[in-house]
Amino acid sequence: MTKSKQIGICVGIAVVLIAVAVLLILYFTGVLRYAEPVKSIGGKYLFCYFVGNEPEQERIHFAVSEDGYHFEALNNNEPVILQKLGKGSVRDPYILKGENGAFYIIGTDMRCEEGWTSNHALVTWRSEDLITWTDETILDIRDFGGEFARTNRAWAPQAIYDPQAGAYMVYWANSTEENDTAAIYYAYTTDFKTLTTPKLLYAREGIQTIDADIVQNPDTGKYYLYFKHDEDQTIAYVTSDNLTGPYADEPVVVSLAPTGVEGSSVYPITGTNTWVMIMDEYGEERFFAQQTEDLENFTKLRRSDYSFSVSPRHGSVVAITDAQYDALVAAFGKSS
Repeated sequence: MTKSKQIGICVGIAVVLIAVAVLLILYFTGVLRYAEPVKSIGGKYLFCYFVGNEPEQERIHFAVSEDGYHFEALNNNEPVILQKLGKGSVRDPYILKGENGAFYIIGTDMRCEEGWTSNHALVTWRSEDLITWTDETILDIRDFGGEFARTNRAWAPQAIYDPQAGAYMVYWANSTEENDTAAIYYAYTTDFKTLTTPKLLYAREGIQTIDADIVQNPDTGKYYLYFKHDEDQTIAYVTSDNLTGPYADEPVVVSLAPTGVEGSSVYPITGTNTWVMIMDEYGEERFFAQQTEDLENFTKLRRSDYSFSVSPRHGSVVAITDAQYDALVAAFGKSS
């Protein structure tokens, strides 16, 4: 064997070893590792969202899914609710099923064209059937006076039932003209028409903290507060043994999206121990999805394993029955 041939073989082996090492690194860092969708057992899903920054796009839209991964817009992706009160525009809608069987939507009462520090209220609706929505209510945070009197940002509200309080804990990002660094505040309600005086839930000194999403692990009882990690435009979480905190100070970044994300929403795949996190990959006008079984360790899903028939913005998903799915499709029609 000639010396040049020996060198060629050595170079070839070195290239292969380097390639294998790179592949292993990419796999164990999650770049080449993907989760497999799981089979939903019973029921279907409703996605509630808005679609853009123009006033006519800041409306409540619906999409449905049979498996929790692939969503089709209803009503030809036209709004299903037209807001009449407040700013007349809504962003960041969160939908939940109440303990009484009714459904509620709570969102940001905001018109983007007026500026990013121009809103001071939340907006809510109630429905018994997911089709007819009533009881539109504006919850103006300024009405609480004191530190809230000059609220200039009341963003992305969500709610979770607190069995100890026998009420729903509503939480959102709030800032004022005096303190423009948003933090997460909370208040209680039983009817989504009134709130108790807000209290501080979670803050990061000098860092905007928005888009909170609280999920409880049913196995451990621990609460996970996910939020937009503003330093690097990712999603991070902190934990607490109690719904109202205190939440641990050091955030853990979990989002695996290649670009900036916000507005995460975590929901379970019915009948399984699997949770999906979707988030608004806002710079790309698309959503990103990843999966977990313990709410701490996530693996991204292949783009081909989830889809939205539209380009939604910040929204949320709730489980619905087969009958509710059929009624929604009959009332609004699917876009495809």
